[in-house]
Amino acid sequence: MRIDKKGTTRMTFATGLIGLGAMGSGMAQSLRRAGHDLHVFDVRPDAVNAFVREGGHACATLAELGARCDVVVSVVVNAAQTESVLFGADGLAATMKPGSVFVMCSTVDPHVSIAFESRLAQQGILYVDAPISGGAAKAASGEMTMMTAARPEAYAKADAVLDAMAAKVYRLGDKAGAGSKVKVINQLLAGVHIAAAAEAMALGLREGVDPAALYEVITHSAGNSWMFENRMAHVLAADYTPLSAVDIFVKDLGLVLDMARASKFPLPLSSTAHQMFMQASTAGFAKEDDSAVIKIFPGIELPKKAAP
Repeated sequence: MRIDKKGTTRMTFATGLIGLGAMGSGMAQSLRRAGHDLHVFDVRPDAVNAFVREGGHACATLAELGARCDVVVSVVVNAAQTESVLFGADGLAATMKPGSVFVMCSTVDPHVSIAFESRLAQQGILYVDAPISGGAAKAASGEMTMMTAARPEAYAKADAVLDAMAAKVYRLGDKAGAGSKVKVINQLLAGVHIAAAAEAMALGLREGVDPAALYEVITHSAGNSWMFENRMAHVLAADYTPLSAVDIFVKDLGLVLDMARASKFPLPLSSTAHQMFMQASTAGFAKEDDSAVIKIFPGIELPKKAAP
């Protein structure tokens, strides 16, 4: 038993987490802080060892983690990795117990998420469609947002885990798909806003406006967006360390367009933003921070790193 953030007494289950990247490592910290008996797996032994040194259990294989845990949270990059985690040669699905829960936090095509739920149901395994948003800092503080859809029995078992990781857990449906659809729409806005922010800053640089002054004015004016405020700070600092890489939005805006294409729904802004990220990726900036989309604009001199 444990007391959650709202003071509610809850049953505790052995919990697993796969993927100790920027988001996953913070989510693991939140789960451990909330008192969950946490088991972790990552393909990078250094990431696992660093986490285990501070408390927690390492699993040498996915199959081992699946056998140990009642609730498993997957924080891998995409649908292909999720497929491998579940159904690959060392996949979880073969060892997870009937009645256990798989929580899928990646951004994927909603139809893929629906298919995962159906395949796991055949083995008696419950599923939560649970894409995430908020960034690494909110993941570490347990304050991110989760866009979820699941059967009531899956929520009943996974609620304590979800609440430990997120400040807001939105329940959007009683079967997989709705969570992924809302996340895809969120990524439409995120990608378009980053592209628009980069375009605005690039125009300012082209016109000789002081970029720091432009940033100050815009972040206190009606034209501001969360993405302008966050990502253009990276540009001003000339720091393109990938908190979220260019290729993430090549993928995510691709999912946006795929979803709309299925119903022949036009998305002109999303299409343009996708092309901008594609251009940045093929120009050599694929693994840089997504703010590096500004580098596609010609005839501008970007801010440089301050001298140490």
